[in-house]
Amino acid sequence: KPVYPVFTAGQNSKDDVANLFGRITAPNTKPEKRKIKSTETASAQLKFEEKQKQLDREKVDVKQALLPSCSVTKVRQYTVPGVERVYHISVGQSGRLWASDNSGKLFQTDLQGRYLQILASCGSGCYHTVTLDDDLIYTDKKKNVINRIALDYSITKFITIGDWEPISIHSSHINEDVLVGIRKYGEGQVTRYNKKGEEIQNIQRDNEGQKLYSQNPHYITENVNGDVCVSDFNNHAVVVVNKTGQHRFSYTGQKSEFRPFGICTDVFGHIIVCDANSKSVHLLDQDGQLLSLLISPQQRVKYPRSVCLDESNNLHVGQSNTNTMTVFKYLMKPIKK
Repeated sequence: KPVYPVFTAGQNSKDDVANLFGRITAPNTKPEKRKIKSTETASAQLKFEEKQKQLDREKVDVKQALLPSCSVTKVRQYTVPGVERVYHISVGQSGRLWASDNSGKLFQTDLQGRYLQILASCGSGCYHTVTLDDDLIYTDKKKNVINRIALDYSITKFITIGDWEPISIHSSHINEDVLVGIRKYGEGQVTRYNKKGEEIQNIQRDNEGQKLYSQNPHYITENVNGDVCVSDFNNHAVVVVNKTGQHRFSYTGQKSEFRPFGICTDVFGHIIVCDANSKSVHLLDQDGQLLSLLISPQQRVKYPRSVCLDESNNLHVGQSNTNTMTVFKYLMKPIKK
């Protein structure tokens, strides 16, 4: 038979309990009255914020309205001698046009397409740009260098890239820097050199550490605000960063797959880019908004590949399947007051 324990209650006072656990006391201070906004005040604040947003939207609309509208009118069409396709074109101040194809031939013609001379053989997919001094600098993929052709046609080595392969190139008309799209081991980046050929900046990743470019930063230009605009064929995008290398936006076309190639800008900061897939030329504002299809398939430029503007506001468009060059008058209609 079990022996049960016996419970004996303790004799504890309230003070004993208070000493063990502590006390709660109510202060004699009167509570402060809260200031509660009326529904009318809250509604007025909400209306003010909505009005501010509307004003911001209107500012954007006004900004777009202040920009002149752009259109093109076909002027002429000619065959570029010496090349099989017109992969890349550059126009200088002297009224001379440089054209290259996929086989590495680099030819010079006048703006009517009359043959002047062959300048160099620079490897498959030769790209080039005209400097403020009217020299031509071009990529040589075979030797991973950038060469310069002076006005007297003498050729000198300008920049040695090292183990990176130069893809695209642009000479800044703002500060004479040289922007080069390069690739190595499946990675692409943009490197900036000063006019002496000294490396001063590399652009490869965004603020989150993500790659900005594929291995093909194929065509490159600079906008009037200093933005660096790159046609990235593999990423199906025009990738735009500001002059410090911060990513601003990527334009990926409209409904169909976007395949960007040649790219240039005008004096108002519009971006002009060829789309091989839709067989058209897109016109963007400097913030990446599509303004129009500047050249549509109905204008019979079947495979637009290269594009540039000359000093007389003529838009030159080369094709990837033929050595035909089409020239349009680039019209910027003034704003109606």
